[in-house]
Amino acid sequence: MDVASYQFQEQRKHCFSNLEHWDNASAEQKITLYKLHNYGYRLLFIRHTTAGPLAVISQDNDIAVIDADGALNLQHQIKLRHNPAE
Repeated sequence: MDVASYQFQEQRKHCFSNLEHWDNASAEQKITLYKLHNYGYRLLFIRHTTAGPLAVISQDNDIAVIDADGALNLQHQIKLRHNPAE
C-alpha cells in the first residue's frame, strides 16, 4: 500500500480495498488508468458524483482525475483532505 492510499484509509470509517475501488470504476476509466499505469499513476479512490464515478489517481505527489467517460484531467478542482499527522 502506498503512502497516499494509507492516508485515505486512515480518514474513512469503512476502508475500501483497491480492488473495490477498481470494481467501482467505469470501463473507460479502467482503460485510461491501465494506459497511465506505465507512467507510474495509481488509483487512489473512486468518488461518486452526479455525473458518474470520478477516479482520483496519483503519480508521486501529483493528483489527477479521470471522469466516467475516461477523460484525463490534470487541471482538476478536486480538494483532498489534509492529514494532520503529517
